[in-house]
Amino acid sequence: MIRADREITDREQQLAILRDCDVCRIALNDPAAGVPYIVPLNFGVDVEDDEVYLYFHSARRGEKLDLIAQDPRASFEVDCDHRFIFYDERMSCTMGYRSVIGRGTIEIVPDDQKIAGLKILMRHYHEDDFPFNPKAVPATTVYRLKVEAMTGKFRDNEHPGEHRLPLPETGPAAKRA
Repeated sequence: MIRADREITDREQQLAILRDCDVCRIALNDPAAGVPYIVPLNFGVDVEDDEVYLYFHSARRGEKLDLIAQDPRASFEVDCDHRFIFYDERMSCTMGYRSVIGRGTIEIVPDDQKIAGLKILMRHYHEDDFPFNPKAVPATTVYRLKVEAMTGKFRDNEHPGEHRLPLPETGPAAKRA
């Protein structure tokens, strides 16, 4: 990483970012197209025996599953806490964020472990024990990415002594304020 001052190497901080984000993008190898296939997904995080796993779900068939069957290696990315900052004195702007990127191997969760995987995924979005419709479970594929490497990064945009203009009252930034 070029900016070592922005790198997050502490695993607990990396896990906190994963838990704070609501979308995980995975990149799969697509040899037929010759380019990566990237898809945003809902996800859940679990740590088992000191290993980090990201859980996902989908229908029983589709392009993602076809590509995973061909090559289970994948990269992933999450990001959150986006903050646009405009510095009026130097007429420049930047973006604040926290992110984690990494890579690993995806495996399909066996049918007898699907509900446990879905509970991990739902725990990310819903505090209570989530009841599943038993008819939906057989129509669902649950898979998980075993994280083999990950790193975090942040930018807090704090520049002592510089004046920052407030966020605009319209546009995407205003909606987040």
